[in-house]
Amino acid sequence: MTTNQQTVDYILEQIDQAGAVRARKMFGGYCIYCDEKVVALVCDNELFVKITTAGKAFLGQCEKKPAYPGAKPSFYISGDKWDDADWMSQLIKISAAELLKPKPRKKR
Repeated sequence: MTTNQQTVDYILEQIDQAGAVRARKMFGGYCIYCDEKVVALVCDNELFVKITTAGKAFLGQCEKKPAYPGAKPSFYISGDKWDDADWMSQLIKISAAELLKPKPRKKR
């Protein structure tokens, strides 16, 4: 499972209207954060957005598949949709709004 940095940079550029977005490399793929919430994964140069009720309403029918073996299914966003920055930003923004912020880690 490898992903090119250029792919991640392009996705971040396309969704920058959604809020404070960033990526973090993890296990050959990347987690995409919006307002410090994990909203998507990029694995093998493919985009997987967490399933939310608002995301489902926005997307309508959308293919769901796991980002990697053993993962929960996510919305699979094909590369042909990535060029529409407004659409991508809206999807990420409404998905992030529905997700909870992660709990802070306890200090050892």
